[in-house]
Amino acid sequence: MSKIPEETPIDDVIALIGTQIKEIRREKGLTIQDLSELSGISKGMLSKIENGRTIPSLNTLALVTKSLHIDLSHFFNGIENYSFFRYILKRENEYQVFEREESQGFLYQFMLSRKVSDLVFESVILELAPGANRKKISTDAYEFKYILEGQVEYHIGEEVVILQKGDSLFFDGRIPHVPLNPFEETVRILVIYLMLPQEKAPSEKS
Repeated sequence: MSKIPEETPIDDVIALIGTQIKEIRREKGLTIQDLSELSGISKGMLSKIENGRTIPSLNTLALVTKSLHIDLSHFFNGIENYSFFRYILKRENEYQVFEREESQGFLYQFMLSRKVSDLVFESVILELAPGANRKKISTDAYEFKYILEGQVEYHIGEEVVILQKGDSLFFDGRIPHVPLNPFEETVRILVIYLMLPQEKAPSEKS
């Protein structure tokens, strides 16, 4: 199982908890359906948590960890929590690669997460290989995309938008969406999420 490095800020740990939950569930041979039945949390919500599409409340996290027979402190051992900071510097080699939903040609690199007022700010670099494909998903967040390299075909609801290097896009992530790369070059996208904490997020949609 991948380990969150020590001295990781608390906000970064919260953002990466879903990835750890997914790995622990798989190690224990459980499906999302199994974990849903054990915890009483819907499959849709568990999928969003595991794939970083929502921030779990403490109560939800406690139910999940109890069902997995691990202590809540498992996620927070060795972290450095600082609420005051002048600036945060992350070098490129410090970005952490992680996976989200089943997809072809999607590579995520986690950069930074920070709680600002009632929102959680999270930034990642998304690389889409030629032919990258995935089903539409929704996120409990507002999303900002900036195209660093290449061009991408963005499907938002029933609309399709072609974005090229230097273009940006901002939208409500609760609308089902997916970026596709039918082109011949790899696409690199800066993605910024403004995520609502679960207890303040809109009700879950199927």
